[in-house]
Amino acid sequence: MSLAELTRNAFQSGISATKWLGLCKLLIAKTPAIQGSDTIASNLSNSVLVLYRSYPGDPGLQEYLKVAIQDGTLPVSTFVATLLQAARSSELHVPATLDTLCRIALDAHYSSGQPASGSVVPLSESSTVTLGTVQDALALLRTAYSLPISHFHQLTTSVSELVILLLSCVSDLSQVSTAQALVHFGDVTDLLSNYQLAPDVRRVLDSFVVSLTLLIGDDVKAAREAQMMHTMQFALGKGDILGPSSDTDIITLGLLFNYTLTYRAHEFGAGDITNVVALLVAGFRWSSWTPPVYYTQLLVSAFTCLSQNLNSPRLWKAFIVGRLPTLLSSFADAINADNSTNADMRGALHAGLTAAFRRPDIIIQGDHALTREAASDSPPEDDSQVATYSVIAPFLQQLVKLNMITQQFASQLDPMVANDSAPKWHTEFNDSGLDLSSFLESKVMHDNKVTEAKVWVDRIWKDVSSHSVFANIVLKRFSSLVTALEVESLGHLCKILYTYDYVLDIVALHVRISDLLFYCLQFLEEYDCETVGDPQTAVSHLGDVVLFVQYALVRFKFENKDLVKNNRTVSPAFLMSSDTIYPGQDRPQEDIVSFAAWFKALFDSNSEGIEDTILRSTKPKVLLRISPALFSHAIQATSVHKIDKEILTNGVAYFTGPLLIWTLVGVIKSLVKDIQIRNYATPVHYEILASLLLSPSCPKPVLALCSPHISLLLSDKKKHHPASATFNIPAIRQVVADAIGLKGDGDSLVTTLSGGQIWYQQVQQAVQFAFKMARSHRAPHLDVQRCLKILPPIKFLQLFWTELVASANLGELEACRRIATFVLTMPQDSSIHPLLPIFMHLVLPSLIADADHQQPSEKTISVELLVAVISSALNAALHLEWAMRSVSGDDRLVLGQLSTPMARRLAVDLRRNRGSDVSNMILQRLASSQSFVANFPVFIGELGP
Repeated sequence: MSLAELTRNAFQSGISATKWLGLCKLLIAKTPAIQGSDTIASNLSNSVLVLYRSYPGDPGLQEYLKVAIQDGTLPVSTFVATLLQAARSSELHVPATLDTLCRIALDAHYSSGQPASGSVVPLSESSTVTLGTVQDALALLRTAYSLPISHFHQLTTSVSELVILLLSCVSDLSQVSTAQALVHFGDVTDLLSNYQLAPDVRRVLDSFVVSLTLLIGDDVKAAREAQMMHTMQFALGKGDILGPSSDTDIITLGLLFNYTLTYRAHEFGAGDITNVVALLVAGFRWSSWTPPVYYTQLLVSAFTCLSQNLNSPRLWKAFIVGRLPTLLSSFADAINADNSTNADMRGALHAGLTAAFRRPDIIIQGDHALTREAASDSPPEDDSQVATYSVIAPFLQQLVKLNMITQQFASQLDPMVANDSAPKWHTEFNDSGLDLSSFLESKVMHDNKVTEAKVWVDRIWKDVSSHSVFANIVLKRFSSLVTALEVESLGHLCKILYTYDYVLDIVALHVRISDLLFYCLQFLEEYDCETVGDPQTAVSHLGDVVLFVQYALVRFKFENKDLVKNNRTVSPAFLMSSDTIYPGQDRPQEDIVSFAAWFKALFDSNSEGIEDTILRSTKPKVLLRISPALFSHAIQATSVHKIDKEILTNGVAYFTGPLLIWTLVGVIKSLVKDIQIRNYATPVHYEILASLLLSPSCPKPVLALCSPHISLLLSDKKKHHPASATFNIPAIRQVVADAIGLKGDGDSLVTTLSGGQIWYQQVQQAVQFAFKMARSHRAPHLDVQRCLKILPPIKFLQLFWTELVASANLGELEACRRIATFVLTMPQDSSIHPLLPIFMHLVLPSLIADADHQQPSEKTISVELLVAVISSALNAALHLEWAMRSVSGDDRLVLGQLSTPMARRLAVDLRRNRGSDVSNMILQRLASSQSFVANFPVFIGELGP
C-alpha cells in the first residue's frame, strides 16, 4: 500500500488526523522502498493535496496537513514546494481551497519563529532550486488574479505573502544562467505590466527585476537567444514547442475578432455563428490554456478591440453586447459536448469575467470611445433615447438573459447592472400585448415611407438587446416575400437596408447576408412584370432590390462569385458588369430589340414616353445591360445633330426618377470611362454626369458605388475639367463624401493612385503595423484577404517572412508564432488560395536553403522561427479540422489540404534533404516535441544519436 492509498482510505473512513499520521509513520517504517526524508515528505504532502481535487476545502484534509506539519513529519518547505506545484493544476483552482492551503503554510511559518530561509525554503537550498519554487509561486499569483473574488478568502493577499517570503530567500544569483534569468525576468515583468498587484509585493518584484537586469547585463545576443528559448519553452525542460509562453496574450484572439468583424457578412464572420464557434473551439484546443485563462483572454481581447477602435466603436459594442454572449454560450455548449473535457465552463466564465474586469483601463477607454461617437449625434427626441455609453452593464445583462451568469454575480461585477433597464419604448409593445418580434415587424416592416422608419431603426440601433430579434425578422421577411413574389414590400425593406448602413450592420452581425443576397437574386430571376397591374410601380420597387444587391455586394466585398443555397446557384455577374457596353454584333437578340424600343421611347421627339407595354416586355437584366449604351448612343446622336439637345436632356431626366434611377451605377461608370477615353474633352458627358450626380433623387448606393470612379476623375489635376456652372466640382465632391460617410467637407475626398511598388509597400506596412500593435500590447489587425488581392500568395508569404525574421531578431518569437499561425490557418474566402499548403510545400524549401547559408547566430534564429511556425500552424490546422467536424459536421478542406497529409509530405521533404543542416535540425526539433509527435506520428524516430 502506498501513502496515497493509505491517506485516501483513512480520509474516506473518517479516521482522525492524529491516527492517520500514526498509520503513515508505521507504513513508512515498514516499507524499505521508501527512502529519503525529502521523498517521504513530498509523498505524504501530495497524498493529501490530491484529495482536494475531489473534496475542495474539506476541514478534515486541513487537519491532516496541520498535524503532519506540527509533528515535523512534513516540513513547511516541502509542503510549500508541493503545494505550489499542485496549484498549477486547474482542478485546484478554487479560491477558497488555495487560500486555505496558503494560510496553512503561512501560519506554520509564522508560528515556527524561524526566518524564511530555513522555514519556507530549506536552509541549504541553492538559489537555482529556490528560483524554481519562486516561479511556481508567480504562476499561482497570476492564477489568483484570474479567479473570482471571494469575500471570505483573500487569495491574492495570501499568495503575495508567500511570494515575498520566497524571494527573501534568494540572495545569491551568481550561479543562475542568463537563460534562466530571462525566464524569470519575463514572468515578473508580465505580472508587473498586466496585474494590479498589492504595493508590498510589487515593491519586492521591482527589486527582483533590478537584480535580474544586472545579472543579464548588456550582452544583447545572449539575452536574445535566452529569450527565444523561453518563448519556445525549451528552457528548463518546462514545456514543448506547442505551448503558449504567456497567459496574458491578446494577439491570437485580437486577430480573430478583428477578422470576424471586418468580414462579418462572410463565412467565418460574425454572422456565421457555427463556423465562428468552430474557430473559438479550435483556438481553445490549440492554445492549451485552461478555460478560465481562455475566457479571460477572450474578453480582454474583445474589450481591447473596442477601446482602440475610434472609427466604429458602436459597431464593436453591437458585437460585444449583441453577438458575443451568444457565441460564448454556443462555445460552452460545444466544449461541454466534448466527452474528453470535464471543465466547469460556467465557473471558468465567472473567473474570466472577474479577471477581465480587473482591467478598468481598457474598459474606460472603450466607454470614452462610445461617448465621443455619441456626442456627434443629434439630440434625442426624449429621455427614452438616452444611450448607455458603457458596454459592461448591457453585456452582463445579455449573459444573464442567456442564463450564463446570475443577476447576483452580474451585480457583484458591476453594480450599475441593476440600473440598466430596458428603453422606455419597450413599454409600448408590452402595453400592446405583442412580443418584441411582432412589435418591431409591425413598426418597421410595413410599407410606409423610409424616412418614417428612421425613428424606429434609430431606436433599434441604440438598443443592442433588440439586434438579434430584428435581424432574424429581416431574414424571415426576405424568405417569405421572395416566396410570395411581393415586390412592393421587398423593395421597401431593401430600401431601408441600403439607406441606413447601421441597419445593414445589425443584420450582418446576426444572420448571413449571403442568404439575403441569394433571395434577392432569386427574386430578380423569377419576377415577371407581365402579369402585374401597375408595372411602373413594380419596376421602381424592383429597382430598390437591385440597388440593395449592388450595394451589399460591394460593401461586404462579395465580389463576383456565385451564391449557393438549397442546392440552387445564382450569379450576381450581371450586376457587377453593368457598365459594359457591348458592340452591336455581340449583343443578344433580346438586347437589340429592347434597345431599339427604349431608345425610341426616351430620345424620339414623337415618343409619348415610357408605356406599360415596354416595361412588361423588358427584363431587369436587359434594362441594366442596355442603359449605358442608351446614353452613349444618345450623346453621339446629339453630337452629329441627329437629335436635339433638349430631347437628350428630357431623355436623361427619366433616369433621375424612380422608374429608371436604379440603373445609374452602370450609366455613371460608363460616362466616366468615356470621358477618360476621349481625353476629357467631352462637355456633354460632363453636363449629363453632373445632372445625375447632383440630382436630389440620386440614391446613396449609386453615389457610394461610383465614388472611386468619380474621385479618380476629379483628382487628375493634369486634365482640364470644364469650368461651368453645371459641373460644380465642390458640390459633386460633397455629395459623394456624404454618401460614403466621409467626415469633413468634400475637399477631404481623395483617392490613392499607385503603381505596383506602392501596392507592395502598402502590404508591407500592413504587416509591420500588425507587429507594432502586438509589440505595444494592443489587439493587432491584419487583413490577409486584402493583402492577397494586391500580391500573389508566394510574393506575400516572402514579404511576410521577411517581417517575421525582423521581429524575431527583436526577441518577439511568441508574437511571430501567433501572427504567423493566424495568417497561415485562418480560413479565407473561397476565391483566395489557402496559404498553409503553399507555405509548407513551395515557400519553406527556399527558406531552408537560405538558412543553410546563414551565419551560426542567424541560423539559430531561423531554425527557432521555422520550428515555431511549422509546429504551431500544423497543430492549429489539425484542431480546426477537429472543431469543424465536431461543431458543424463540416469536412471541407478550408485550408486547402488536411494537416496530416501536409505533415507527411513535409517529413518526406525534410528527410530527402539530409544534406541540409537546417532540415536536420528542424526534423530533430519537431521529433523532440511529444505533443507534436502525438498529433503527427510521421515524425517519430528522428531523434538521432
